[in-house]
Amino acid sequence: MYKTISLFFGLLLGNHLFAQQQYELNSGWKCSIASAVKINGEQLSVPSAALTDWQPATVPGTVLTTLINNKQVPDPMFGMNNEKIPDIYHTGNARYTYWFVKDFKELPPAGDGQVWLHFRGVNEGCDIFLNGHRLTAATHHGAYLRQSFNITPWLKQNGDNRVAVIVYPPPFPGNPNGGQGGDGTIAKGVGPQYTAGWDWIQPMRDRNTGIWDKVFIERTGAVRIKDPHIVTLVPGVRKPGLAQAPADVKVSATLENSSSRSISGTLKYTIDNTTASAKVTLPAHATVTVDLPGLQVKQPKLWWPHGYGEQYLYQSSLQFIDAAGKQQSANTIPVGIREIQTSWNPHTNSREVAVNGQKIFIKGGNWITSDALFRFSAERYDAEVRFHRDMNLNLIRIWGGSLTERPEFFAACDKYGLLVFQDFWMSGDCNGRWLDPMKKEDQWTRRQYPDDHNLFLESVADQIKMIRNHPSLAFWCGGNEITPPADILAAMKDSLIPKLDGTRYFFDYSNSDSMSYNHIGGNGDGPYGIQPISVFWGERTFPFNSEVGSVGTGDYESLQRFLPKENLVVPATGKGKLDPVWDYHKYISYNQHIDPYGATNDLREWANKAQLVNYDQYRALMEGFSAHMWDWYTGVIIWKTQNPWTALRGQMYDYYLDPNACLYGTRKGAEPLHIMYNPLDGMVTGVNNTFNYERDMMLEVRTFDRLGHDSVLTKVFVEIGPTSIQKYLSVKPMIDQLRKKEGIFLSLRLVRAGGQIVSDNFYWLPNEEGKYNGLAQLPVAGLQCSAERIKPGVISVTLKNPADGAVAFFNRVSLVNAQHERILPVFYDDNYISVLPGETKTIEISGENVVKEGKAQVEVYGHNVQRQYIEIQ
Repeated sequence: MYKTISLFFGLLLGNHLFAQQQYELNSGWKCSIASAVKINGEQLSVPSAALTDWQPATVPGTVLTTLINNKQVPDPMFGMNNEKIPDIYHTGNARYTYWFVKDFKELPPAGDGQVWLHFRGVNEGCDIFLNGHRLTAATHHGAYLRQSFNITPWLKQNGDNRVAVIVYPPPFPGNPNGGQGGDGTIAKGVGPQYTAGWDWIQPMRDRNTGIWDKVFIERTGAVRIKDPHIVTLVPGVRKPGLAQAPADVKVSATLENSSSRSISGTLKYTIDNTTASAKVTLPAHATVTVDLPGLQVKQPKLWWPHGYGEQYLYQSSLQFIDAAGKQQSANTIPVGIREIQTSWNPHTNSREVAVNGQKIFIKGGNWITSDALFRFSAERYDAEVRFHRDMNLNLIRIWGGSLTERPEFFAACDKYGLLVFQDFWMSGDCNGRWLDPMKKEDQWTRRQYPDDHNLFLESVADQIKMIRNHPSLAFWCGGNEITPPADILAAMKDSLIPKLDGTRYFFDYSNSDSMSYNHIGGNGDGPYGIQPISVFWGERTFPFNSEVGSVGTGDYESLQRFLPKENLVVPATGKGKLDPVWDYHKYISYNQHIDPYGATNDLREWANKAQLVNYDQYRALMEGFSAHMWDWYTGVIIWKTQNPWTALRGQMYDYYLDPNACLYGTRKGAEPLHIMYNPLDGMVTGVNNTFNYERDMMLEVRTFDRLGHDSVLTKVFVEIGPTSIQKYLSVKPMIDQLRKKEGIFLSLRLVRAGGQIVSDNFYWLPNEEGKYNGLAQLPVAGLQCSAERIKPGVISVTLKNPADGAVAFFNRVSLVNAQHERILPVFYDDNYISVLPGETKTIEISGENVVKEGKAQVEVYGHNVQRQYIEIQ
């Protein structure tokens, strides 16, 4: 992964040439509960001060993370363990107020060199000390607000240094009374709200108190480059893969002179061998923002969202070279050349999005955060964003009750082509949109949360600067389901965002009429339960729905990871009492939707049937919205695609990064060029979410009964224009007759010359009573499976179904270790697939863990396919 702004650029080039270098302080920390520390910060930060009985600390991390890692509290992800951890609301804040100490080596720099200490996130307050000196002039507050200190004067001559940080929890942790955001008072501060509990998560007991984000040391010359701002403009309508007209690039940066003398020099920016520069004189101890002359990139390689083109990233550079020709500072900035435009679609009454002049139908997912305890890593971010790419989505919305996502997240979105819709830190639940008896204070009071409006705005400005250069960042949003208070909203819209960015559309709140005109009533988003498949096709909802979706329970292997053995039971049906651990993990009932597949008391069987519901729900959701694009809809964002906790709802993969059938149903329904079946009128319809006109495709429509007998309904040549839908023919009378008694399989394909399948969609349709009784009577299919490593990190799995037998239905492929446990995460280019009689399909498995696990096997099982384990050749 490439580094984000202001990270390492080259090596020191000589005694008096400087490049901005950084390294993390991410190991060797120690901590103690503050009440046990009897000396002050100045004394504690002296390297010789004893740390007797202090314990290892996890930084970046929270207090709770450290306690878990030191086995002082149980894993809150498992069972009811979270109930065994004392909650800060009941214990008081002192229980989670901790000192963190780190000894590190850093010699004082020579000449004009400067050394900086940076904190990228502390929740919620802190005081910081170094080598006997207090660095924070006053107690710092704000979970998101970054901090930087020039520590050059305080470094020890022998290079032995110590930083000591006392971290204070949020002053209003809130009563975790079961409400969304608990009693709401956590929103009085500027920090994440979900930590007091929501309808998809239990409370985080320390409210994520800690040095939760990166701490690093930076070396620069006398002049430091800060907050570079890169704007790319792509005029006209572009098309991927063609020679491009020039693109414009505008650059500015802030220069800070830490020396006691005036320094003159040149700020120089280079991209694609094209340079812009400006001469600058910096007075002593001055900070100056410099705007460089605009430049053009000839024949640029453009950045596109996933599904539309390449995600090309230039490695550009900024340098400050003084009048003597010495490089004082330099850094790299990855740049994706693209321009995002929006317009109002008067037909749909919703916002329409274009990239590089081409309109994009938004297919998105809602995201909370990678881990509920803020245990972040670039590797986990990469895996999760890759899952979203694999679902054929093109946007991720960051929900407002959480945080501004980290640069590593945006780097993954840049890499995989996911646009980002970034909420700021408000929610309708805590901030007063609704009357709520669970909340402590009335709506007018909550409407003015947080208490410190200036801190909120200062945090907004800082976070804009942190992430604004990422090409994936597409939209700002004032909050989830509510606007910020009037003065905050006005400052954000009228000054902060225009001044610090000025290139991205700002939504007042996530379901505002400026995004999607609410012609229905209610909240402007949802629904959130399992829907009959016909609803997605036939009932019109909000024209750019910011939240719609429901289920996501994993299979038996997933449930085993966090449910105790005694709770591995089929959840209650009808009026039965729901298992308490399932209830604690926020289970949404499937049962009336699983019942058509046949009731069962076996959890493994139940969970496999739940995958049929999962797949069908999300394929239908994406197909129903796509079928009405540009007519009813300009976009849809699924609620939600991931969980940062072991919840039993709203996820395409579980907390442990094991995908379920939701992911592959979404992938199928959202594929860029797609053939699909409307269950209401039987219309076979194509959708083309590319910029290409697609011709000379054969549409094949076939059905299969439970014995595998094939009926060809039609074969006809079809075509479809770019970014459009096309209705081809209705097969409803034939389908209704064929499925009447036992249900039927329906196979739709688009095939090019030579047999290349460009879209392959396979439905299982119920009988006339809505039951899948035919599936219960499927003969066993003799699926033949093999696997081989075709290149480093890639395994190809071949599934061959002999002729004259039944369809090998709904097969799950998994990479497992010698103990037959799934290897996580790995990535499948398809899954939960069906193989027709006499046909062969292949699945590719890829990812770093494919390389690491030398003794892996491939597990395959299906609805009518016996479980088997395959050696990899």
